[in-house]
Amino acid sequence: MENAKLIELLNKDLEDEHGAIIQYLEHAYGMGEGEMACEIEAIARDEMRHLDWLAETIVELGGTPSLERGKMLMSGSWVTDWMKNDVSLEQGAIAQYKEHIKLADDPKIKRLLQRILSDEEAHRGNFEHFVEKAARELSQDVRGSRKDETAQTLNWGIAHEYTVILQYLLHSYMNPDAEAKKQLEDQAINEMQHLGWLAERLVSDGGRPNIEHTAVDRSTDPADALKADIKIEKEVAEVYDKAGRKAESTKIRDLLFRIRDNELYHIDVFTDLLQKGKKEKKEE
Repeated sequence: MENAKLIELLNKDLEDEHGAIIQYLEHAYGMGEGEMACEIEAIARDEMRHLDWLAETIVELGGTPSLERGKMLMSGSWVTDWMKNDVSLEQGAIAQYKEHIKLADDPKIKRLLQRILSDEEAHRGNFEHFVEKAARELSQDVRGSRKDETAQTLNWGIAHEYTVILQYLLHSYMNPDAEAKKQLEDQAINEMQHLGWLAERLVSDGGRPNIEHTAVDRSTDPADALKADIKIEKEVAEVYDKAGRKAESTKIRDLLFRIRDNELYHIDVFTDLLQKGKKEKKEE
């Protein structure tokens, strides 16, 4: 199989992993606290690992990882309906991975897809169990309809965090420097934590997380990417600071200030990486 066709195939898998991550997080947040929600978040983390493996493989083949989001099944207001949708999503993933394993002629890539397939088959079994469990417990959507300024601020934060997760991951995959790759990935993981904190806080306060992202910087030049990352961090640190000062709730204020401080740390990390790159370029 030609590289271009293989990259296209792997990007389709990557996009579907992306969709599964968001679907499962939406379902976990919609269920509130509890053992089943935690188990579903763990499955979402498995899908994140799959996305990472696929993206790294795509870059090794000379391609660029897609940032598009694949198919999602989001109907239903009862948890039982959600779990049935999750079973269906996994069934689709299993069929697709089996097909792609047959099509791929690179032994290393076949092994990778078989490894992911094994996880997806286990996930399908998990969700089949959750269908029965949710039916016994009559579990419903616990998200509310709060849409005041606080809810809007938290959803703004969720949109930002989702955006920079994608941005920093892409910049990490495309950066040839090992230290920069690691730091960008680490900060993306920190932004994943922020998204979770904001979404869980919003649900606890009677709101409904809207997990959608805004425009992502897709620079492939390392210096341009880091400049874009510094710029967005400076902008959002200021917004988190202002929102925290206005917050009436101590819990909201402390959360926003905690995230603000993390963002300020990211600025320092990215600035150091940018300066390091400039110094190395001068010495060449």
